[in-house]
Amino acid sequence: MDTIDYEILKQLERNAKCTTKEIASHVHLSPPAVAERIKKLEEQEIITGYYASIDFKKLDRPIVALVLFKSSDCKKLSAFCCSHPDVLECYRVAGEISYIVKIATQSVETLEQFIDQAMPYGTPSTNIVLSGQKNMVF
Repeated sequence: MDTIDYEILKQLERNAKCTTKEIASHVHLSPPAVAERIKKLEEQEIITGYYASIDFKKLDRPIVALVLFKSSDCKKLSAFCCSHPDVLECYRVAGEISYIVKIATQSVETLEQFIDQAMPYGTPSTNIVLSGQKNMVF
């Protein structure tokens, strides 16, 4: 990894659909050279996938929340979260809490239903996201 590879990663993280030509103009290489570097980053599994940034408000899921759990049964909580359609991300963490779960849901009522359904697996502490920044590029 060199500074050019890091710049290529930054460009892809900002916009995974940008072309090798666009990236090449930023890193001052030819498009084939950029394509080869991207291929190597994929082969080394540094790039693990390409994703879309989704506006959940337009999908009628305007409530985004981070639910922190102290769980006595992490496997059951994980299984519940993996099967719940509102869960976007689920992280097992070290410290006072066991899990951080990010959800996008239709309303405060459906958020409450999620919390009620999850309570058998741990003690929740819920934080509703008021605003946020786009994912920061490293």
